[in-house]
Formats: sequence, structure tokens, C-alpha cells
Amino acid sequence: MRPAALLTAIAGIGAVTCLIAAGGQRLALPIDPVETAAPKEINAPPAPVAQPAKNSEASMHARRVDDASQFYPAVINGKPLERIAAVEPEPAKATEDKGEYLVRPIAESAGVLAFGDRRLQLAGINPTPADKTCTDSKGRKWPCGMLAKTNVRLFLRLRTVRCDLDSAEWTGTVTTACRIGAQDISKWLVENGWAEAEKGSALAEAGEKAKQAGKGIYGDDPRSVAQTGALENLPADLPPDGL
Repeated sequence: MRPAALLTAIAGIGAVTCLIAAGGQRLALPIDPVETAAPKEINAPPAPVAQPAKNSEASMHARRVDDASQFYPAVINGKPLERIAAVEPEPAKATEDKGEYLVRPIAESAGVLAFGDRRLQLAGINPTPADKTCTDSKGRKWPCGMLAKTNVRLFLRLRTVRCDLDSAEWTGTVTTACRIGAQDISKWLVENGWAEAEKGSALAEAGEKAKQAGKGIYGDDPRSVAQTGALENLPADLPPDGL
């Protein structure tokens, strides 16, 4: 045999020997059970979650009132919840509309209203007589009573008044409070200085403020004081009934 062929045969035998030795070492290693286990199914459904046991007795007595009540316990201190009736709101009390409505009042003076042959004297004030005269800051006389009556008539404008009366039928003269809407007529007279507040009346403070401000009968003749804007340039010889 030629030397080259002999070398080739020896090299082939050596390679086969190495392969056999490597295979023996592989077979000697321990087998991993995880690698040999069957592959998991990718689309397998998740395992069911265990549900807590229901208290059948509690569920029979407690019912959900709304969606939020699902978070409330069915039992508190060992007792099932109970449904209670809703609290009914109390009906609003209607405001009593006391008094009598009287139409087309006529001011006889600043404080007295006439309805035909009957009279109403406004409560809480001393009426200003229609013939009363006042003295202004310059010592001049002016018909303050007539102008007071005229201002009341302009305020009333024959509107309906509501007076604290038990009946719309009376005789002679009675004293009572009257309003136009929510405005008390006595208060309006005192605040504007067209009538004096009765001594001890609740309007006494308002009367003092009007006096200090020189309003109405406490001030000058408004016919000659342009800045007041009230009844300016009225004739001096007013008729007995005013405007």
C-alpha cells in the first residue's frame, strides 16, 4: 500500500473514533423533563377562577337598589339589609294672603284714604293735614300739606291697595296698614318726609332720617328747588283738592 493512502485511512479512522466518543458523552448526560414535555397549546382557554360561595339566605333578603349598590354588603352585623321607604318631602306651606283689596283709593291727605263715605287712616303715622303750611330755610311759607297730598295721589295713581282688614265692609273711619304690592304706604310717606311717624312707631327711625335730610315737609318748597326734581314750577295757587 502506498504511504499516502495509508495516511488517509488512518485520519478517517481517527475522525470516526472522535465522533463515537462525543456521542457517548451526550448519551451520558441527564434528560431534562421540561424539554421532553409535550408543548402547550397556544390557544388553550384560561383555567376557571374559583368563585366565592354565595350566602343564599342573605341574597334572598337583600336586593340591589341601584347599580352602585352592588358594592354594598348584603349583610351588616349578621343581619340582612332591608329596603325602607323614601322620605316624602313636606308640602310647602302656602303664604296666606291676608287683608282686603280696595280699588281706586283717593288721598284726602297724606295719611288718610277715602272710599266714598268711608275713610282709612294709615297706621303708624300722624297724617299731614291738607291745609298745613310749612316754613322753608329762608323763612317763607309754603303749602306743604297740599303738596304732601298731591305726592300721595301721584304715588297711588288710583291703583288697588291691600289693607289689613277682616272685611271690605266698614263704616266711618278705621286705622290700618295698607300696601301697594310689597310697598307699605305708611313707610313710603315717612321715608319721603310727607308724614310724621307716630311716637313709638317702628317708623320713628325712618322719620328721623327724613327730617335730617330735609325731605318733604322738613325741607324747602320743592316748587322753587329745581334740583329736587319733584313738582317743579307748580302754580302757587293750587286748587283745594290739589292735582
